[in-house]
Amino acid sequence: MAIEFAHSPLLTFVLALLAVILLLVRWDLPAFVGLIIAAFFVGVINVVFVPEFTPTKAADAVATAFGNGMAGIGIPILMAAVIGKSMLESGAAQRIVRGFQSLLGRENADYALWGSSSILAIPVFFDSVFYLLAPLARSMRARVGRDYTLFIVVVGAGAATAHVFVPPTPGPLAVADEIGVNLGMTMLIGVTVALPAALVGGIGYGRWINRRLDIPLRDAMATSTDELHELAERDTSELPGMVASLSPILVAVGLIGALTAIKAFDEAYPALETLRPYAAFLGDKNVALTIAALAAAWVFYRYSDLSRSAWGDELTEALKSGGNIAAITAAGGAFGALLAASGVGDYITGALSGVGIPLIVSAWLIAAIVRIAQGSATAAMLTTAGIMAPQVSQLAVHPAFLVMAIGAGGNICSWYNDSGFWLVKEIGGLTQVETLKTWTVLTTVISVTGLVTTLAISTVFPLA
Repeated sequence: MAIEFAHSPLLTFVLALLAVILLLVRWDLPAFVGLIIAAFFVGVINVVFVPEFTPTKAADAVATAFGNGMAGIGIPILMAAVIGKSMLESGAAQRIVRGFQSLLGRENADYALWGSSSILAIPVFFDSVFYLLAPLARSMRARVGRDYTLFIVVVGAGAATAHVFVPPTPGPLAVADEIGVNLGMTMLIGVTVALPAALVGGIGYGRWINRRLDIPLRDAMATSTDELHELAERDTSELPGMVASLSPILVAVGLIGALTAIKAFDEAYPALETLRPYAAFLGDKNVALTIAALAAAWVFYRYSDLSRSAWGDELTEALKSGGNIAAITAAGGAFGALLAASGVGDYITGALSGVGIPLIVSAWLIAAIVRIAQGSATAAMLTTAGIMAPQVSQLAVHPAFLVMAIGAGGNICSWYNDSGFWLVKEIGGLTQVETLKTWTVLTTVISVTGLVTTLAISTVFPLA
């Protein structure tokens, strides 16, 4: 038994976990340095246990995974840094916060942020939503003087639930396609499952942890807390108008949402196909966020008394901050990719695929364990979908519920090997412990609530 474990990918996972705790928690190394060392360490272990892994390949795999991560998030994070800096220091974020308060009342600020993130996350990817709304959470904290823990949790909750439950976000969309489920029914059931999960995780857990953990407002996204508090005291007449303030968000959501709409309706309306190439370019998150950053930077210049050179220097500072965030996020992705290369995902799914438990629960469990082991929610969902697809005929309920169970499992326990963990930490200005207590627990609450909701609804309304 010991020999079998010694050659198991589980050993790689355990050693990787111990390494990252030692590097990041015990020795308190800078996040980027610790994660890259951990990734190389996993690569060395893979050389021992994975036959096709050579020392050269181990080194190349880390660099390639890091490069792939930067290719995916480099430009968006840099542009998000410009958007965040510009919205915060122009007063645009403060103006939007006051609009929320006027509409819903000061005591319902968390619902305003929660609703915004939930709605935006349907057409826009999780990371983009967090980039756009984190400045609002920071400005809301500066405005009301408390509850930053709650504001960060509700922003993350809305974005995270849509990311795994509601097409056309890529995870549930790909799983539905793999299993062969009607997209309209998946969207309907997805919203039904996502709503209580987001409420329990965002409002319920958010308010609970907010009473026990007071996260201070720290310098982040190249903006100091003093600047935020100064903006919070300005008269509304000195701030940008609501349309100008919302322009970066409207531009990003409009461009990305247009591509989503064309993909959804081009079969019903063939004329839309002629617009698809243009929408594909403008709706790409790199392009859309760059255009949104230009809009935000213009508002910043228009509503500040900075000279053009000073304004340029401020944007450069934002890009420096964004570069650090991008590097840390990509390093976290590289660490997760090297864990995945160890074969831990296949090992776990193979061990569990024959366990005699209900299919819905089995799908959730497989996705959850794969997610914890290798980091990526989307990868965990797709891996599980491939395993469960041949068993769809055995379901006593509509297969869209299987999509929900897989999404719930894939969302669980975002930690050090998930690039999203580092994105939330760095953009939110949190410590590692604060991120674990807020974001990691939040994703787990959403996961468990999503499973319970799926089981409850499928029992009452099987729709089979």
